[in-house]
Amino acid sequence: MKEVKALTKEYQMYIDGEFVDSSNQEKIEVTNPATERVISTVPKATLEDTQKAIESSEQAQKQWRKKSSSERAKYLFAICNELRNNVDELAAVISEEMGKTLDLAKVEVSVTADYFEYIAGWARKYEGEIVPSDRENENILIYKQPIGVVAGILPWNFPFFLIARKAAPALLTGNTIVLKPSSISPNNALEFTKILDKVGLPKGVINIVTGAGRVVGEELSKNPKISMISLTGSTDAGTKVMEKASQNITNVSLELGGKAPSIVMDDANIDLAVKSVIDSRVINTGQVCNCTERVYVHEDVADEFITKITKAMSEVTFGNPLENKGVDMGPLSSEGGLKNVEDMVARAVEGGAKVLTGGKRGDDTKGYYYEPTVLVNVDNSMEIMREEIFGPVLPISIFSTLDEAIELANDCQYGLTSAIFTQDINHIMRASNELEFGETYVNRESFEAIQGFHAGWKKSGIGGADGKHGLEEFLQTHAVYIQY
Repeated sequence: MKEVKALTKEYQMYIDGEFVDSSNQEKIEVTNPATERVISTVPKATLEDTQKAIESSEQAQKQWRKKSSSERAKYLFAICNELRNNVDELAAVISEEMGKTLDLAKVEVSVTADYFEYIAGWARKYEGEIVPSDRENENILIYKQPIGVVAGILPWNFPFFLIARKAAPALLTGNTIVLKPSSISPNNALEFTKILDKVGLPKGVINIVTGAGRVVGEELSKNPKISMISLTGSTDAGTKVMEKASQNITNVSLELGGKAPSIVMDDANIDLAVKSVIDSRVINTGQVCNCTERVYVHEDVADEFITKITKAMSEVTFGNPLENKGVDMGPLSSEGGLKNVEDMVARAVEGGAKVLTGGKRGDDTKGYYYEPTVLVNVDNSMEIMREEIFGPVLPISIFSTLDEAIELANDCQYGLTSAIFTQDINHIMRASNELEFGETYVNRESFEAIQGFHAGWKKSGIGGADGKHGLEEFLQTHAVYIQY
C-alpha cells in the first residue's frame, strides 16, 4: 500500500501471497459516506485476476488439507492475536469507509478476533462417525472431509466480521478460500491482508480479490474449481449466485435479506421492549439483516409503546462517527441506499402511513444521513411492511390476538429473525413453535451469538453460520466400508 495524495490511500489485492494491482491497472474509488469524499482506491480485478486467485487457492488446498486441524488452528490463533493488537486502527478504517460508529466498529473487530479464536477451538472437536454394519467383519467409517476451494462473497454492512465467519471455518476444516469484499467497503479486507502476511499464512490459503460483481462475483459463482460459495447479501444477489452455481452443481450457503418482526404482547415489559427494539433498529443505521424491520404491538399497550418508542427514536443522535464519537448512528453507506430509504418512506406516506418522527434526510449538506423514523397507520399490504428497508425506519402495526400477530409476522417472503416480548411462557412457546424464522429472540434485542446458528428460512437463505452447525457447512462426508 502506498500514499497517492494526502488522506487518500491506494490499496492492492492479495493473490498467491503477493500484493498486486489488477492486470489492467483499473481502480475503484471508495467514498466516505459521512463526507462524500473519496478516501481510497482499490484494484478493479479482471477475469484473469480472479482465475489466478482461484488457481492459487486450488494449488494451496492440496497441501493445506494435509496439515492437522490443530496445526491449521495455530494460524487462526495467530490471526486472532494480531486483530486484538490492532483494534483501534482497524475500527477507524471500517468507520471511515462505511459510516459505522467507532464504538460499533471496535466491537466488530473484537468479535472478529473472538470468532477466529472460537473456531480454532474446534480443531480437536469436530469428528466423524463409526456406524454399525449389516455384515460380519465390517466397519463403516464416516469421515468429515474438506470441500475444497471456497468462494466467500462479503457484504458491506459488517464487512470485517464476515471475513471471519467465512474464512475461519473454511480454513480450520482444510479448505482454502477466495474472498471478494464489497466495493462499498473493501478497505478493511485489504488491511486484513497485512495480518495474513505478518502471521505467515501459506500463500494461496486466503486470496482477496476486489472488483465488480459482474466480473469477480460471477466467475467465483461459475468456475468449476470452486467447490462452495458462501454469500452474504441481498436475495437478488443470492438468486444470481444460485443460477451461476447450478452450472457445476456447486454447494451454496446463502445468508440473504430479512424483514424481522417484533411482537409486543399486552403483558410485555414496555420499557424493555422499547429499548430492545431501538437497539435492534438503529444499530449500524438500520443496515443489518436481522434488525427489527416491523413491529406488531397489542392494542391494549399500543398507545404507551408508540409514545415511548417515538420519543426514544427522536432522541437518537447521528452524525460523522469519526468527528462525533458519541453519536448513536452514522450515515447510510451509500447514496443509493439513502435514496432507497427516502423513496420507501415517501411511498408509504402516499399510501396512508403517518410519520411520528423523522421521515426525511438529515440536515447536513454532506453525508448520506436519514433521520430515525417512526411510521404508524401501516398494514401488511404495504411495501414498507413487506420489503427490506435497510435504514433507520420503524413501521408499527396494531393487533388484537397472538394468533393475529403470528399470522402477520409469518405473512412474509423472508424468514431470518423474529422477536417477541411477553412474560407468558405459553406465548413464548407458541411463538417458538409457530414463527417461521430461523431465529426467535425473546425479551431481548435481535443479535446472534457466535456459538449459536444464524440461518434463514424461505427467501432469507440456504444453510447457515456459527457454532457447530455452521462449521459443518464447510465439510462433506466420505463413507468408507472396511472388510476385515
